[in-house]
Amino acid sequence: MFSKLAYSVFEQSIRDYHQFDNVDQPINNPFPKDNFEHLLFLKNWIDTVQWHFEDIIRDPNIDPVAALTLKRRIDASNQERTDMVEYIDSYFLEKFKSVKVKSDAKINSESPAWAFDRLSILALKIYHMQEEVNRKEASQDHRDKCQVKLNVLLEQRSDLSTAIDDLLAAIESGDKFMKVYKQMKMYNDDDLNPILYQNKK
Repeated sequence: MFSKLAYSVFEQSIRDYHQFDNVDQPINNPFPKDNFEHLLFLKNWIDTVQWHFEDIIRDPNIDPVAALTLKRRIDASNQERTDMVEYIDSYFLEKFKSVKVKSDAKINSESPAWAFDRLSILALKIYHMQEEVNRKEASQDHRDKCQVKLNVLLEQRSDLSTAIDDLLAAIESGDKFMKVYKQMKMYNDDDLNPILYQNKK
């Protein structure tokens, strides 16, 4: 089951990050570069670092110059995240390239990699909500409310995992087909963002 494999890699990435819990720590991907797991680990590492970027930038006392620098890093991280999704979809395109698609096959609303993206973020939500459930200095009321939220997140994980595996099985059988649209982000493009291309003149 691809979802089970992916989630285990996501959990390993999150655990490895939190050994030092530093957004500047170098990644130590334990999987060979030609393995699918390598892509999954890198994908979640990017998500995990960005999760903590988003925490830091919400500090009400953050220096404005530091905040702007961090915003640039978040923008770059968003682009990396999108690139990784496309790499993962390329893996599935190659994997299923010989499948005979049925005449009545339908396309899914999202590609497999974007579903894995959601699972990666969900793994982060579960990890950090579990931290809140276990936070001893927090009130019992806070921990109880977080436990309720954690239960919902765990249910979401089960549902999303099933949906991912069902989608991949349907693609493999030819009942569905995948199509990948490259992300056409405009705000990072010197030729498409008017603020950027006007400054080039």
